[in-house]
Amino acid sequence: MPKLKIAHIITQLELGGAQENTLYTVTHLDHRSYDCYLLAGKNGQLDNIAVRTLGAKAIFVPTLVRSIHPWKDLLALMAIYRVCRQEKFDLVHTHSSKAGILGRWAAKIAGVKKIIHTYHGFGFNDFQKPWTRFAFIWIERLTACITDTLILVSSENTKKALAAKIGKPGQYIVIHSGIKIKDYESLTIDKAMEKKKIGLPPAAPVIGMVACFKPQKAPLDFVRIARLVVAKIPLAQFIMIGDGELRPEIERLIQKLSLSDNVKVLGWRSDIPVMLKIMDVCVLTSLWEGLPRVILEAFVSRVPVVATPADGSREVIEDGVTGFLAGFHNMPEFAVKIIACLEDPEKAGKVIENAWKKISGSFDIDIMVQDIAHIYENTREDK
Repeated sequence: MPKLKIAHIITQLELGGAQENTLYTVTHLDHRSYDCYLLAGKNGQLDNIAVRTLGAKAIFVPTLVRSIHPWKDLLALMAIYRVCRQEKFDLVHTHSSKAGILGRWAAKIAGVKKIIHTYHGFGFNDFQKPWTRFAFIWIERLTACITDTLILVSSENTKKALAAKIGKPGQYIVIHSGIKIKDYESLTIDKAMEKKKIGLPPAAPVIGMVACFKPQKAPLDFVRIARLVVAKIPLAQFIMIGDGELRPEIERLIQKLSLSDNVKVLGWRSDIPVMLKIMDVCVLTSLWEGLPRVILEAFVSRVPVVATPADGSREVIEDGVTGFLAGFHNMPEFAVKIIACLEDPEKAGKVIENAWKKISGSFDIDIMVQDIAHIYENTREDK
């Protein structure tokens, strides 16, 4: 049976669940059946890994940028089109909003027979101006017409897409975003020592957040939540793992609220499993999401999660059962639920066990890759 020649296209290989899962998929599909390429914009934190693992099959498109830029967007469309024409891909699989639009249209114009898109989240959200939201939805509706299969990482995302009249029910398949479960559940650490390494008192409760510092993740809310918790539990320590455009504002707010002794900004780290293990509570203040990878990682690390009810988060967190939900920008509610986790370890323990049972089946990253391969095989049969 001949190999399927496949291009995965994503806007940028930054540190994030969509990017890490896409790179894992490309490198772990059966290379006897699939010849995989990866196209992305430049200057992502995962660029070097892509080059190291894929060599010349990692193709960078400098004009593929995250923000809307009509001239660069046109050049990126043309560049992706040229690669598709030159390589004669059997299938193009796009990821993320910008690459999802430009990549699918470039593939269509180039004559690629099968086009798949994964929604790791949407370019539109309830916090945008109405006309901006409508414009994004309209573009997604139009582009869904040239797409064979639409993959979503949660059932909540499917409901949202269909409510926005994007595509048809028959186009949609849910494949949960996965993690390498065994890398988390088998990890043992010296918690006191790991705390000491990053300057935390061994006995202090630790509340952590792992996220890119951009408006979607609302990281400034995390700092404001810290002030409320510290007022009740002065020894509480908050760690922020990530980086991004809002970092200067975060650091200014920490100073303004006199939280320098309680809130540490650690930047991006390669030891996320270890950082999760030292947390007593994991927090996510996102305004919109696909299916947040860090929630799954916290579940497997046996750490209770307090998060907003953002899209896929609602799918895995049942409030008070598998985790805790707090309203968008509702800092007092977050603080109450974090404090409850710290003061009632017995209840937190029950929630942790429920969370583990919730994801121990279909959220493994290798199952995710198998499910994606199954879709590819169906397209082979359709040829």
